[in-house]
Amino acid sequence: MSQSSLIADEVSAVPVSETSPEAAEKETQRSGPGWIVRQLEGLAYAIGGMLLLLAVWWIGGWLVQNNPRLFAFADFAPVPAFARLGDMLWSGEAYQMTMPSLYRIGAGLLWAIVLGVPVGILIGWFAQARKLTNIPFQFLRMISPLSWMPIAVMAFATWDGAIVFLISVAAIWPILFSTAAGLRRVDPAWFKVARNLGARPWHMLFTIILPAISQDILTGIRLALGVAWIVLVPAEYLGVTSGLGYAINDARDTLEYDRLAATVIIIGTIGFLLDFLCQQAIARLSWHRED
Repeated sequence: MSQSSLIADEVSAVPVSETSPEAAEKETQRSGPGWIVRQLEGLAYAIGGMLLLLAVWWIGGWLVQNNPRLFAFADFAPVPAFARLGDMLWSGEAYQMTMPSLYRIGAGLLWAIVLGVPVGILIGWFAQARKLTNIPFQFLRMISPLSWMPIAVMAFATWDGAIVFLISVAAIWPILFSTAAGLRRVDPAWFKVARNLGARPWHMLFTIILPAISQDILTGIRLALGVAWIVLVPAEYLGVTSGLGYAINDARDTLEYDRLAATVIIIGTIGFLLDFLCQQAIARLSWHRED
């Protein structure tokens, strides 16, 4: 058995009996009638919340339609919006406007992860680095990402590069600080055991640190995704001619409010699905299972 395997087994060993009465009771709660009832109850609340949102939207659309001063915005209502959404899905327009935005979000998040995770580990491990960078990082974190737009336009040769930069600036801070906070919560005894077993820094990083803080990293990525998704739309008001932000701006300029509302639905749906995927990944890595 390799040294890394020995270290991992020694550090992660937890004396819990899989056949204990407590474990059997929890397994029953997860698969019994009570679990089914809780799942159905959660589904009912979710459907009820969506119906409530649709009702508020429908009432707002009705009020706008019957207001002479706002009649031009009547296509914001659910019926024309969903009708236009169906046309956009059928024609492939929704796919064409979505893919460039997903590419920019993915590239921006990738850079934020590549930079944020190592720096987060650094300031979480070394107290001197944390004290040295605390004020500069907090200062930079409070600057709106869109404030860097003029610098991004000058610094990058393409509009895509500028948008990816803005998304990275927005996304890096949740990842960095979540990674650092997760590392600071790791039990020091783990590192002591690993050193006693002869672990080298490389083993320490991949056998202890990254598995221990993986949930914190994913939590930071989930928060970063929410911030980046919000920044994406105004960032795509730059010189690009593709993406969800461009579609919003173009629909506003051409007074196609049904298309604008349909694009908003697409943005919300994709953002919800991406957040849901992050939430599921965090739950699978959680050390604390729900009953």
